[in-house]
Amino acid sequence: MTTDRKVILYIATSLDGYIAKPNDDLAFLSIVEQEGQDYGYADFIKTVDAVIVGRKTYDKVISMGFDFPHADKDAYIITRTPRPSIGSVKFYTEDLKSLIDKLKSENGKNIFCDGGAEIVNELLKDDLIDEFVISVIPILVGNGIRLFKDGRPEQKLELVSAKSFDKGLTQLHYKRTGY
Repeated sequence: MTTDRKVILYIATSLDGYIAKPNDDLAFLSIVEQEGQDYGYADFIKTVDAVIVGRKTYDKVISMGFDFPHADKDAYIITRTPRPSIGSVKFYTEDLKSLIDKLKSENGKNIFCDGGAEIVNELLKDDLIDEFVISVIPILVGNGIRLFKDGRPEQKLELVSAKSFDKGLTQLHYKRTGY
């Protein structure tokens, strides 16, 4: 049985391709904050019921004093170190492709890849991301954690939409060609 579940990367990056500055500094994201503007996030999050996130990204969110924002969904924290589940948050140590194949074989909404870069690049190696929603922040940070690393296969994409916003953020939505 196959479903139409898609793996969607929904993420922000600097114009020069960094999702964080050195030391996991995300402060540059605040330059596009605008009251009442969530750049489509609330609508997007309604379309997913599973979230995949790397352990470093998860730990960063928790270290900032926030509750994990996706605890109401099936959340998979990709890690090399086994940990007990916390409610619907599961720490997943197995093969990432197997997890995606399992989730796509089940009925449900889309699957949200919330980063980080290691997870994104593992998924790209196996051509497992179906759509990309990338919010480009109008800043060149110069150094940090790159969204896309070298050494992955070429993938052609088709533009779904491009939207610009008052604070200079541009949101690009692509899908894999042939999807």
